[in-house]
Amino acid sequence: MQSENPLFADLAKMLNSAAGTMAGMGREARDAARERFKETLGGMDFVSREEFDAVKDMAAKAREETEALKARIAALEAGNAPKGKKPAGT
Repeated sequence: MQSENPLFADLAKMLNSAAGTMAGMGREARDAARERFKETLGGMDFVSREEFDAVKDMAAKAREETEALKARIAALEAGNAPKGKKPAGT
């Protein structure tokens, strides 16, 4: 039969409690860091990929329309300009 030394039993209980406490502190620290990260990212104005692509397509369409309008204005100015003079802005 093995006799139990109270000093070793108390030491084992204390170490077991310390390990549990450290594990709990680790979980709390991880959860707090995760929350802080979410709050930080939540405060930033990020857009989804779909929104980005939609705005990109709108900008490309606007650029094409602008170029078409510039060409149309140039053609109209060329047709109405007096002979021998260049239209303004060219």
